[in-house]
Amino acid sequence: MEYYTKQKAEVLKALATDETQGLSPEAVKSLQEQFGANKLSEKKKKTTLERFAGQFKDAMILILIAAAIVSFVIACIEGNPKEFFEPALIILIVVLNAIMGVMQESKAEKALDALKSMSAPHARVIRSGKEEVIDASELVPGDIIKLEAGDFIPADARLLHSVSLKSEESALTGESVPSEKDADAAIPDNAPLGDRANMIFSGCSVTYGTATAVVTSTGMDTQMGKIANLLEGENNAQTPLQQKLAQLGKYLGVLAIIACAVIFVVGLVNNISPIEIFMIAVSLAVSAIPEGLPAIVTIVLSIGVQRMVKRNALIRRLPAVETLGSASVICSDKTGTLTQNRMTLVKAYADGDSSESNIADNVSDSITKLLKYATLCCDGSVVFDGDEVKHIGDPTETAIVYASHKLGYTKEQLSQQFPRLAEIPFDSDRKLMTTVNKIDGKNIVIVKGAFDVMAKRCVSGDIAKAKEITERMSRDALRVLAVAYKEIDSIPSEPAPDELENGLTFMGLVGMIDPPREEAKVAVATCKKAGIKPVMITGDHVVTASAIARELGILEDGDMAITGTELDAMTDREFDEVITKISVYARVSPENKIRIVKAWQRRDQVVAMTGDGVNDAPALKAADIGCAMGITGTDVAKGAADMTLTDDNFATIVDAVREGRGIYANIKKVVGFLLGTNIGEVVSVFLAMILWHKTLFLSMQLLWINLVTDSLPAIALGMEAVESDVMDKKPKPKNEGIFAQGLGIRVVLQGFMFAMLSLIAFVIGDEYVGLEGGQTMAFMTLALSQVIQAFNMRSAHSLFKTGFFTNKTLNGAVLVSVVLMLLVLFTPIGIAFGLVILPAKLYLIALGLILVPLVVMELSKMIYHLIKK
Repeated sequence: MEYYTKQKAEVLKALATDETQGLSPEAVKSLQEQFGANKLSEKKKKTTLERFAGQFKDAMILILIAAAIVSFVIACIEGNPKEFFEPALIILIVVLNAIMGVMQESKAEKALDALKSMSAPHARVIRSGKEEVIDASELVPGDIIKLEAGDFIPADARLLHSVSLKSEESALTGESVPSEKDADAAIPDNAPLGDRANMIFSGCSVTYGTATAVVTSTGMDTQMGKIANLLEGENNAQTPLQQKLAQLGKYLGVLAIIACAVIFVVGLVNNISPIEIFMIAVSLAVSAIPEGLPAIVTIVLSIGVQRMVKRNALIRRLPAVETLGSASVICSDKTGTLTQNRMTLVKAYADGDSSESNIADNVSDSITKLLKYATLCCDGSVVFDGDEVKHIGDPTETAIVYASHKLGYTKEQLSQQFPRLAEIPFDSDRKLMTTVNKIDGKNIVIVKGAFDVMAKRCVSGDIAKAKEITERMSRDALRVLAVAYKEIDSIPSEPAPDELENGLTFMGLVGMIDPPREEAKVAVATCKKAGIKPVMITGDHVVTASAIARELGILEDGDMAITGTELDAMTDREFDEVITKISVYARVSPENKIRIVKAWQRRDQVVAMTGDGVNDAPALKAADIGCAMGITGTDVAKGAADMTLTDDNFATIVDAVREGRGIYANIKKVVGFLLGTNIGEVVSVFLAMILWHKTLFLSMQLLWINLVTDSLPAIALGMEAVESDVMDKKPKPKNEGIFAQGLGIRVVLQGFMFAMLSLIAFVIGDEYVGLEGGQTMAFMTLALSQVIQAFNMRSAHSLFKTGFFTNKTLNGAVLVSVVLMLLVLFTPIGIAFGLVILPAKLYLIALGLILVPLVVMELSKMIYHLIKK
């Protein structure tokens, strides 16, 4: 059925629904069974088998398998059963490595799937006569939905009522300009999609106005669903850090191949078996290249993101986690983010009164009338669920509605008694909202908004007195809204601000308070300690904003508080000179927000910016970290942001920065650990071949070390708790590389330390027992000293301060690694690895060598902190 050609009544009848009551629970259940979830078909996920096969696409792994096959063929030709051990063991280790890779991939995918489900869009729907908010996936044809500016449209729908509605439909039509919509438009058959003015479409967004509509199609039956196979899914692009590490892996690969070539030549010259030296060279190349590093970083990032979710910060893009660690400026909205978002109407002033009145006291008839008019000019509503009061919509509006409710006048009763005939929705340019209501048989225009804008439009009332009251309320940190009205003869067919919002009679003022969050005060102090500048950006009066900012500690002596108008009067050069002194911006426009972001970015600062409205989307995109509000934020703002604050709390941003710093620090630990140990393997094998023309390790020994003592401890290191002093440091510079602050030098030095320990162990074992003894000593020393190193890498502080066993995940990983090592060292399994049982004193010497990294790292940490002091 082509719903756009039909009258509203026909559409409702065809869909068996009612405009005011919506669908019943029974009807919803039946339709959900018939049409399924309101979702587009997702890209088919890889099966476990496909993931497993994908682990063998790496060139080095393929070379290793080829080497094992060659070794197997040689074993068959020679007919020696012992020769079968090596290729079988290599294949076993490669398969185990692949299984671990599949497990890692699955864990990362589950974490990301959990995040996707948490960020699923919602819809306002009327069911059984009640308005409720549900997951958009639960919508069915026939549902009555309500939309306003900033909402994503959750399904294709036929408009029933619309007020100044515009929809951004570029995803479907390619038109960059929002399409004007009209519920009463008559549309001919076969009209193009872009001309269907009485329809709205899934995946698009409302840029202006309000609407009520009936859902006509869901899921793959929507216009977006019909072309879903042409749309690209979300790509799994690597983060900048992962790209750098992948590039680093390639460089290391080249170096490893050069080293292998030299080893191969030296081995041949010294009459070492070609197959043996080939296997050593290939094994060394595979173990030296940290091919798993980008994957491990993904796991660390996704685990960190999950930890952020528990702190009410929902990360939408993984690169944002890296950026968070560098945040140096946080530009935050005031209302609901720095304050409690519990707007309470505490004072009111009616024109003609001597002063403002406390709402808690008995109110006069004039103030009662003022609140009734203000409530009629509100879209927000208050819903009671038992003892719980739910505020739906703008907090300032719900404060008015709730105050009126407490006086005995509910919004529903008022709306029925004095029906709304027309409206002009609020927007940030006009700073006004207007409705036309039928009151006592007259057409009354009610205008609500900022006093400074309203004052210019009033022709009646004591404006001078009202200005005095407004300033007094503002000094008390109250948010003040003005209410005015006028009578008109007829309702204009297309309500226009110039026509309805002039020639008004001033009616009065309402003053609301939204107290600062206690946790925001602590968070602001934490910011300053961490070298992060907190900045308040608000649409409130500069006096109100300054009072709250001073109480929170954002505005201090010597800091400036300016208005958007004052900002507009500055040139970029003038602004750049004073930006570091400005802590409060009041009465700002969305354009001002973008300018503030770019000015800080010109100073190479990393800026986090909060926002909740459609107009905030450009600023959220321009910021290094866009933070959308999860409660009051529009779908468009959430779509533009990198992070959503599910509790709309400033403290959550600071917690997220803390977690971001912790995650980045953990990634550095993982990188340092893996590269240090890999360098140790390459250098030790290379030097042994050059100096003594001997193979320090057999191929399966190197692979075993790579499997057992690298991956497990590395992942566990990435789960290290955020260190307590992470917010005592300045933010890292924007373009600082991961090897900055001496990490690169430390990694190389640690690699040489492992190489020296392995070579010393080999020399001792070779002298006492022979070549196999030397290899056993080197194998045991390198593998277990790497396990010790995992503990060393946990913190820049002494292990005696952080505690040896406080990371339970690492304890488990190390226990597994040690048990597996003991199995190959002291059971017959070791024969397959070319290992032998050593004299007791050699094990004691090996233990001493294994503990050397602990002593060296503790001394280096102590010296570092002494120099730092």
